[in-house]
Amino acid sequence: MTITSTGQSLLAEEANSGSYGQPEWTQHRRFGTTRVYIQKDPWEVGLEQWWRNRAYNDRSPQQRFMSELEIGLPGRFQLDLYHNFIHEDGDTHWDETAVELRHALADWGKIWGNPTLYLEYAFVNNDFGGDVLESKILLGDDFGKGWHWGLNFIFETEMSQERAKEVSIAGGLSKTIIDEVLSAGVEFQWKHETVAGERSSAEVQFEIGPSIQTRIGKSAHLDLVALAGCTDDGPRLESFVIFGWDFGGKSHGGYRPTSVSQ
Repeated sequence: MTITSTGQSLLAEEANSGSYGQPEWTQHRRFGTTRVYIQKDPWEVGLEQWWRNRAYNDRSPQQRFMSELEIGLPGRFQLDLYHNFIHEDGDTHWDETAVELRHALADWGKIWGNPTLYLEYAFVNNDFGGDVLESKILLGDDFGKGWHWGLNFIFETEMSQERAKEVSIAGGLSKTIIDEVLSAGVEFQWKHETVAGERSSAEVQFEIGPSIQTRIGKSAHLDLVALAGCTDDGPRLESFVIFGWDFGGKSHGGYRPTSVSQ
C-alpha cells in the first residue's frame, strides 16, 4: 500500500510509525546476518525461531536451531533472550543460552546511520567452548523508495578455553517489491578469527548471497538467506530460515500519516 505524507508518495512500511520515529520495516527483522536499530517498541514482545545450516566440503553439515524472545524496553532499549541447539554428526546437543541488550543512541533520523549499541553474553556448553562476550555497532537506514540497508561492526571474544577472538563485518541491502509483503536483496559476512597462541594464524571467511523476506499479515515474517562461502576457512554454503511472530504491546503515540487510516 502506498501512502501520502507531506505531499510525498511513501511506502507504508517506510512510515515513521514506531515510538522512536523508526519506520515500520525495522520492526520486522529484515536481514538474517545484520541487525538494524530497535525492533520492538516499549513492552512489545516478539518470538523468532531460526534454523541455520552450514554445509562444508570436508565435513558433515552443522544445523543450529535458535529460539529468541524479544522484549522492547523504555528509553530505546531492547532485551533479547536466546536458547540454541546444535545438530551435527548425528548428535543434537544444547549449544548456548544468551542474553542481549541493545540501545539506540537517538530517535530515528537524528544521527546518520541511526547508531545502536549491542552487547551480548552467551553461556556456552563447556564441552564445546567457553562463554562468549560479543559487542556490536549497528547502523542502518533507508534511501530512495523501498531501499533499506544495514551494516554491523562486531567484536567477539571467548572468555576461556581457546580464547578465540573474532572481528567481523556484516551487511545487507534490500529492495521492496510489494509494500509490506515482499522484499529481496543481498547480504554478506566477513570474519577474522584467531585463538590464543596462534594470533598470527587467522582464519578468514567471506560469504555473500541473496536474501528474501515475505510478510504474513501484520504479525509474522519469514526470512530466507543463502550465503556462498568464498574462502577455504568457512562453510561452502550457509543458509538461514527465520520465522518471527510479533505480539504487540502497550500502545504508543508514534507518528501515523492520516491517509493510512483512510
